[in-house]
Amino acid sequence: MSYFDYAATQPMRQSAIDAWVAASGMLNAGAQYTSGRKSRSVLDDARETVAELLGCEPIEVVFTASGTEADNIAIQGLFHASTNEAGAGRIISSPIEHSAVRDTVARLEEQHGATVDFMPVGRDGHISDLTALDTPAAVATSMWANNETGAIQPVEDIVARAAAAGTPVHVDAVQVVGKLPINFHELGAATLAASAHKFGGPRGIGLLLAKRTPAPRPLMLGGGQERGIRPGTNDVAGASGLAAALKESLEQLEKESNHIRSLRDALRDGIVNTVDDVVVNTTEPSLDSHLHVSFPGTDGDSLILLLDQRGIEAATGSACHAGVNRMSHVLEAMGVSDDQGRGSLRFTLGRLTTKEDVKQLLAVLPEVITLARSV
Repeated sequence: MSYFDYAATQPMRQSAIDAWVAASGMLNAGAQYTSGRKSRSVLDDARETVAELLGCEPIEVVFTASGTEADNIAIQGLFHASTNEAGAGRIISSPIEHSAVRDTVARLEEQHGATVDFMPVGRDGHISDLTALDTPAAVATSMWANNETGAIQPVEDIVARAAAAGTPVHVDAVQVVGKLPINFHELGAATLAASAHKFGGPRGIGLLLAKRTPAPRPLMLGGGQERGIRPGTNDVAGASGLAAALKESLEQLEKESNHIRSLRDALRDGIVNTVDDVVVNTTEPSLDSHLHVSFPGTDGDSLILLLDQRGIEAATGSACHAGVNRMSHVLEAMGVSDDQGRGSLRFTLGRLTTKEDVKQLLAVLPEVITLARSV
């Protein structure tokens, strides 16, 4: 099989496996006796490693169960903790956010009467107008890079513009951490979310970087772990594996980026040169790993099944609702036509992708597209 879905999850790095196994026998890091102190030492080491790598203080590192949980804690927590009277009840977002953000914002609108304003997106997939940030809000939220197209958003400008209005910003950096250098303090956001398995760490562990103030109000109550922001017995092994994967991904960042970008560009050029009527939806600036392509006259679900039968694993850019194939909300926000949007594929590459994988995909894709268009 040739795997082209790194944006969904990456194979674990050996360094992360080794760290996880070494810490898997650890006991309760909150206990005061010897085994508890030993566990706490491993947890503290992981927290300090993450802080050093991402440009923040160890106390600002909050371990969570996933990037989705980190997004939920940040957005709901900052909204409920807001003391900004001028922006009370208002949220600023974009129409291309991941469902972890999108659905959270929608729930605050439905259940808490939040007013939601969206920063518009251009056909290139990038946020095109920051005017909404000039009016105070309880919280503003934006992804750093889009999970479908890979489009890198102007988060530095978003944070600065929001700060001028006194609005705290949450950054969903799930697709970016481990792929781009990050300095949390220099960025100036209030919170930032990441997920270990996106950069080769274990599944079931994520992180939230959270300033001392404004800090998100906790969504859960319990033992007070993780500054009380995310209570619950700590996953020491998961945190250790996360830190190891993050360290390796950043140490290998330039080498892996060059490798991935070269293969991604070869794949893009190969598709454009061998398949008629292709629309490339990934435009610069974008992550090196992403290539989002539309094939008018097809539908994404059929393409995924046809590719899977030929040993290719990729993702569709569309969403299936009640058995009806529809294009994704991301493409819809970009103004992509329905015919183009429904027949979209997301190819995402990673450190283990090879030239042979790309050749295999290019060898079968023209046949797959022709077959899908003939149905």
